[in-house]
This record gives sequence, C-alpha cells and structure tokens, in this order.
Amino acid sequence: MWDSKNQKTLGSPKLEPRDQQTKSSRLGPSLFVKGEISGNEDLLIDGAVEGVVRLNERTLMIGPRANVRADITAGEVVVRGNLKGNILARGRIEVRNDGSVTGDLTTPQVFIEEGALFKGSIEIEKSTEKETAISGSESGALKVATAAAGVTNV
Repeated sequence: MWDSKNQKTLGSPKLEPRDQQTKSSRLGPSLFVKGEISGNEDLLIDGAVEGVVRLNERTLMIGPRANVRADITAGEVVVRGNLKGNILARGRIEVRNDGSVTGDLTTPQVFIEEGALFKGSIEIEKSTEKETAISGSESGALKVATAAAGVTNV
C-alpha cells in the first residue's frame, strides 16, 4: 500500500487479475439459491442450492458443507457435500469420501471413493468426441467389409 517512490505516502493499490485463464465462482456457505444457475465458468458450491445447475463444459465442485437439491449438467462434477438430484456430466463424476449422492449419474467416467454414500443408478455413456471417432472408424471398417463382399451401395 505504500508508494514505492515515497515511503511516507499511501499509494493506490494495484488490482491485477490473479489468473485470467481461470474463470471460477464460489457460492459461500451462508448463501442459499433457489432456481436455476447457468454459466460458462467453474463453480464451487459451499452453500445451499435448490433447482437446476447448468455449467456447459465447465467443472462443478460441491464442497463438504454444501447441501444441494438440484439436477446438474456440467463438464465435470466433484461431490464432497450432500447432493440430491441427477447428474449429467460430459467428462467425469467424482464422489469423494465425504460426499453423498442420491440420484442417477450419466457420464463416460465415474469415480466413487471408499466411504462415499451413493444411492441411485449409473449410466456409462460415451463422450461425444470418442463416439464420433469410433463411429467414423466403424463406418470405415463397414465400407471395407462391404467392398470386399462386392456390395457397392453403403
């Protein structure tokens, strides 16, 4: 806070972004949100949420003190608190040992630590990037197989 030129006068503090690459928000433990949360940045929830949470391809972290009753769509989800609702993740879902989930999980990859509580179903779904690559290679293999069999209209 002291101006470097004159140690006796107060200078204006310089506010600089910590990291412009990381866009993240935090919902603190004393906050309660009812409705829909949507956005295009990472979110840490330590408070209470009821409704819907949509974070396009971003990461949602549910902190150990959080109480969430919501359906969630995100890139990745890490649960350390209490969640009641369904999760659709395009990347990965993690339920840590201090987490509790009651609901259905749909994701290409799921990790549930020992000690975590989970009640619901899990549907493993291929991610869209992998699915496109696999579909392209399968159709290529199909064309090769049909051409070898003498079929020309595929």
